[in-house]
Amino acid sequence: MSDDFDLLETNSNEKTEKVDVNWGKAIDTMKSKLSQEDDPEVRQKILNATLDDVVHMAEKDRTTLLDAIKDLTDYQDEVGILFEKFSSLNATEQKVIDDAQKALERARVELEDAESKPDTWWNNLWGRKSKIKKAQEELKAAEKVRAAADNKAKAMFQERIENADVQTLLSELSYKSQAAVTRLKNRELEIKEVEDKLQVAIVEATKNHTKALEKKKEVEDKLEEQYALLKQARQELEDIVDKQSAEYAQAIGKVTELEQKVEELEGLKNAYTTLAASKDSFVHKHNLTIKVLTSLRSNLQTHRAKLKSDTEERLKYYDGYIVALKARTDQEFAAILEHLGVKTDEHIGETLAAMHTASAKARQDMMDNIPVHEKVMQGVYSSYAEALQEIRAKDVDIQKNFAERYGIDMKELFEDYYKADANKPSGEGDAPEGDPKPDAGEDDLLS
Repeated sequence: MSDDFDLLETNSNEKTEKVDVNWGKAIDTMKSKLSQEDDPEVRQKILNATLDDVVHMAEKDRTTLLDAIKDLTDYQDEVGILFEKFSSLNATEQKVIDDAQKALERARVELEDAESKPDTWWNNLWGRKSKIKKAQEELKAAEKVRAAADNKAKAMFQERIENADVQTLLSELSYKSQAAVTRLKNRELEIKEVEDKLQVAIVEATKNHTKALEKKKEVEDKLEEQYALLKQARQELEDIVDKQSAEYAQAIGKVTELEQKVEELEGLKNAYTTLAASKDSFVHKHNLTIKVLTSLRSNLQTHRAKLKSDTEERLKYYDGYIVALKARTDQEFAAILEHLGVKTDEHIGETLAAMHTASAKARQDMMDNIPVHEKVMQGVYSSYAEALQEIRAKDVDIQKNFAERYGIDMKELFEDYYKADANKPSGEGDAPEGDPKPDAGEDDLLS
């Protein structure tokens, strides 16, 4: 901060922009929701805070800021502050106002150009009047668009901040604070101008008060003379005996004339007395107004100085808050990753352990299944041997039967059969080549 920086600096040479204020119920309705945040459980919340609690607290901060900024924006309307002079518009929102303003300026220039052409029959022949009428209509349309541009930009602004994050809302609050500093300074200058005018008015009122008193004194002196002359004239009128004489009539006329002068002087005296009292009253009224305005200006200086200084500090404070929120998010992110890593380690460990256990159990099952398999195979072989035994016994019966019935010893045939090579082809290869094949007819039972 430079050495020549003055928080209370008020340059009266700066040009100020006066704003027409329509107070209405603005001050009554402008109630900040921040004042309603007294919570007896704050300490306990801090003591028992978790990262999840911070999320809810930050969201509450965002909601409170959003409500406050909406209130400020509504307050601007009620006291007649131009919206774009007290809110930070983004490029899109500002473009709505700028485009409307440029279109309005173009329409004014076009109307001036149309009206600047001389009112001659030649220009009228080429549509001078119709061009003027068209330019007037375009100007009215442009004025209408410009008048609605502020509301349109405001609606866009409100929609944007509705879902804005805390950082955007804090930036908006800081912008409004900086704009308020300028507004307060302009108001100080306006008050100072009125104070100066009232000082001049006090001097003029004092002079007029003095003049009124001087005039009153002059009138009183003249009135005193006229009272003396009137008293003398009345006495002379009483001294005249003949009430019907011309002398009496002249005396009456003289008394009447003096009474008229006295009446006029009495009126002047009352007028100057009233004027002096009025000027004296306004001297006191102006003096009181100056005291009030000076007090207000002093308070405005205090607010402006504090707001200007605090806003600069708050910008750093808010930066710290935003960074803290981001750090909280990063911390939560790291915690999530750590938790995920631990869970992944656990799952992989569980999988590996299950894999080892399953492998060991598979080995055990394999070992356990060997006796079972052998037992099964023993049963298979036993059944096989039993079947063979039954077959051989049946073969013996068949051989005996054949020998008894046909005189053929089948034992050798069966023994040859059992000794025969199972891989040696049989059937057609052993048949004589000249032996004709039987015809496949309808009487073939094996077809």
